[in-house]
Amino acid sequence: MRLSPLNEEFYRASAVEVARGLLGARLVRCLNGKRLAGYIVEAEAYQGESDLACHARAGRTPRTAVMYGPPGRAYVYFVYGMHWMLNCVTGAEGDPQAVLLRAIWPVEGLEEIAARRAGVPRRAWTDGPGKLCRALAIDGRLNGASLLDGAGELYIENGQTIPEDVILTGPRVGLDGVPEPWFSMPWRFRVDLRQWRFSSNGDL
Repeated sequence: MRLSPLNEEFYRASAVEVARGLLGARLVRCLNGKRLAGYIVEAEAYQGESDLACHARAGRTPRTAVMYGPPGRAYVYFVYGMHWMLNCVTGAEGDPQAVLLRAIWPVEGLEEIAARRAGVPRRAWTDGPGKLCRALAIDGRLNGASLLDGAGELYIENGQTIPEDVILTGPRVGLDGVPEPWFSMPWRFRVDLRQWRFSSNGDL
């Protein structure tokens, strides 16, 4: 299924608004002529230099430069010497906000995803940000890529509308050492998959 990519105006909103809005949208990775795709089911917001959990808290650096650029770009970085992480740049240009994509519900390219996640139970293919990137072959070569181009290697398109009563919110993950109030900001959004099933997506 092909739907319209989300436009730049969508990403101009704050990271918190975009994180909520991305739930149910479809992340698409075009790899070797095939689409690997899944519905976004978990995302976290990082709100610029004042957010002490955000990479931009130290200002503009070579690593964070893409966050200061136009919204609707991919910010991809490496952590713990083993995991790539995919973020969407949001907010106005020059205001370094981003949304970390933490999990998707895969619906396209399942054979390719299975091959990339060999030995992993299907329910755990993409239920974390590092797992998501491994499953979709996302790495630093895509840092700075536009997410707006439906003919590109990586983009996000319209998906399904998620009702408010199946969305869970809470603090962001992995913020050891980050002070309050940033440690407890409820800027992690996820779909309660015990209450919601995506249409025409198979059974995970």
